[in-house]
Amino acid sequence: MPPEQGPPTPRSSAYINALTQEIQKKLQRALSSPSQRRNILQELFADIALEVDDRARERILSTEEDVISPAEDDINGPLCFYDVLADYYVRVPESGRPILDLIVQLWSQSFASHIFFLLFHKWLFEVQLDNADVLLRYSSALVQGATNVFWIDIQTNARRFQSLFWYLLEEVAMEPRRLNKIPLQVQRDLYLLLARFIFFYNSVDKLESFLKHCPAFPNAFLVGGPADIFVIELADQLQKLKVEPVLLHYLSQIKVLQGMELRMTTSTRLKTSLYSFTSPGGPMYPTRAVRHAAWDALDFLFPVGRYPRHLISLFFRLLYPWYWPSSCWNFVISCIKAVFYSLMRMLFSRWEEVRAPKRS
Repeated sequence: MPPEQGPPTPRSSAYINALTQEIQKKLQRALSSPSQRRNILQELFADIALEVDDRARERILSTEEDVISPAEDDINGPLCFYDVLADYYVRVPESGRPILDLIVQLWSQSFASHIFFLLFHKWLFEVQLDNADVLLRYSSALVQGATNVFWIDIQTNARRFQSLFWYLLEEVAMEPRRLNKIPLQVQRDLYLLLARFIFFYNSVDKLESFLKHCPAFPNAFLVGGPADIFVIELADQLQKLKVEPVLLHYLSQIKVLQGMELRMTTSTRLKTSLYSFTSPGGPMYPTRAVRHAAWDALDFLFPVGRYPRHLISLFFRLLYPWYWPSSCWNFVISCIKAVFYSLMRMLFSRWEEVRAPKRS
């Protein structure tokens, strides 16, 4: 995660102010051009999400008017424009006010919540907002924008916005001082959002702590505790994933749920979700790699009933003759590979046995 920048210097402040003015101009263009509004906002979102190039990086990270900070070489990971702007609007809140006012006028437009999230995801948790309606509007827009932005990563199988997820997870969801600044309903929405993407952004090591910071849900007596709420969201998320590498990534990490105490209804929901990926054809149409990954996860998490499940699956496969050729072919290939690897292991073991007396 890119570290927060130090106090702005005259040179870096001038550069960031110029960026702010350009953002204002594009937002004003979007307001005055209804027919081009969506394209302008989409273009602005893409510009803010860009990685800072070397020339701009020197201006932003300067410590004096003509001196480059040695800290430039210590930054881990890419530095994007939204990283710089979000930090600046926290340090100098009044500089972001004109942009915020323009975004409010564009609330209902596509990409408005995306832009708000990128620019003000830190500002919202650091400033003091006394108007409850305004706070609810801003915090709800932040969760909506985060959802849209994270789905962009899902659809492209990229993790360009991973630092934003880590901030919401570690600096907000697990930090009561910031979390309690937003309304309780939005806290719940944020928790559900993070639950859906925690596997994708490789944060399973934070799962135990994340569950401990679960906010109170009004229907907890019906759905269960934090673990049940998390697994329900995860099971629903699996059904929405259409990108094969992402789905395989989820299925590979889902084994961390082993040993988690869940209600029977929650376990059944997860089991049903996994089972839906084990058969070819509709409605999921999973690939062979997904089917095998789903079987592995299902057998690992629910070992009881493993063999009956496979027998039932085999019976239903026999009802669809058009799948027989591919199944037989894959079975033959798997047998050949198994025999080949067994022979290779045997040859290597014999080779080691022959060489051992010579070395001694």
